[in-house]
Amino acid sequence: MFKKILIANRGEIALRVIRTCKEMGIKTVAVYSTADKDSLPVRFADEAVCIGPPVSSKSYLSIANIIAAAEITNADAIHPGYGFLSENEKFSKVCQEHGIKFIGALPEQIAGMGDKATAKATMISAGVPCIPGSVGLLKDVKEAIKTALVVKYPVILKATAGGGGKGMRIVWKEEDMQNAWDSARQEAGAAFGNDGIYMEKYIEEPRHIEIQIAGDQFGNACHLSERDCSIQRRHQKLIEETPSPFMTEELRERMGDAAIKAAKAVRYEGVGTVEFLVDKNRDFYFMEMNTRIQVEHTITEEVINYDLIKEQIKIAAGHKISGKNYYPKMHAIQCRINAEDPFNDFRPSPGKITSYHSPGGHGVRIDTHAYAGYVIPSNYDSMISKLIVTAQTREEAILKMKRALDEYIIEGVKTTIPFHQKLMDNKDFREGNFTTAFMETFDYKS
Repeated sequence: MFKKILIANRGEIALRVIRTCKEMGIKTVAVYSTADKDSLPVRFADEAVCIGPPVSSKSYLSIANIIAAAEITNADAIHPGYGFLSENEKFSKVCQEHGIKFIGALPEQIAGMGDKATAKATMISAGVPCIPGSVGLLKDVKEAIKTALVVKYPVILKATAGGGGKGMRIVWKEEDMQNAWDSARQEAGAAFGNDGIYMEKYIEEPRHIEIQIAGDQFGNACHLSERDCSIQRRHQKLIEETPSPFMTEELRERMGDAAIKAAKAVRYEGVGTVEFLVDKNRDFYFMEMNTRIQVEHTITEEVINYDLIKEQIKIAAGHKISGKNYYPKMHAIQCRINAEDPFNDFRPSPGKITSYHSPGGHGVRIDTHAYAGYVIPSNYDSMISKLIVTAQTREEAILKMKRALDEYIIEGVKTTIPFHQKLMDNKDFREGNFTTAFMETFDYKS
């Protein structure tokens, strides 16, 4: 087992990893930018190293600075959390070259799954259902038009290096293809330095359901059931739950088997997520594979009593997994609490938290790095907290979440708490009647 782990991240996920490391008897190193010098990860880690100014490219995205911090503190492993360098092939490779274990996927696995066109080809070969579309990248708009005639409109153009909705355009008819092609390539090139585009059939109003997987260094793989992430805004998840209210036992088995095929196809090492779109007929299609821990890993942990960060660390240290699949025993819901104004187009609301009171009680979990007096920087993602509730049934979980949201007090900045309160009272949500198009008609401002 590792003696010391450096956490190459910030905020709640850095604190989350520190807690598990301490419970495993492993020393921790926090790295931080000058904007995060007063953060809780810095306070609770055994050691802390400043790696640069607030701008991410000179701190949390600086491979050289992070490796230097690992070397001067004699860390024998690095946990990347999520975001930043967690799915960076180069970072994983540099860690290897310096004799530091990257607690995540191998460089070739990140490369294979990070490029979406390559990932799709791999999944087709493995027998995983995929959305009809182009074979690899499109070379020009003429090929895009020709492919769309075969795939049938509506289609969606996607950046091969994309994420977070960047470089994606839905095309409903041929005359709109040129503008969609130009804008998707321009946005993809600016966001990822790669303007490669591929095409898929656009699945209207689907569910976004992901399967949590784990794989070890010996070729074993298992799944830990599903999470429903369908309620999104601009392809950013707002709330997640497990089990999905749309799921059946038969569908869970089929999707779980497909996720294991995906993991074994790349001999996946670590914990990860295989994401699917599921249509109204419960036909499902591979969308992408995330080769890292997810923001919403918490709800899986709650319903199967399983520490996924601990499992990540053990797998990286060479431990075998049991190989058995896990199924939800209870119901869990997670609300992402962001420093944003939901009544003003979710505009970020950085600043000082003047008052902070977190909810409690049986079945309530808070993952956060926030506290009264904490200044939320404007440089990073606006998520400040994850509120997770667990109960015997979905109905009980919704009622518990309503109560917990009512208790949650964060003053000094705007937050998404009022949005989530409205959501818990929404009839369609309560009945499990929603798709990825839910936010297009949800009137939460009235």
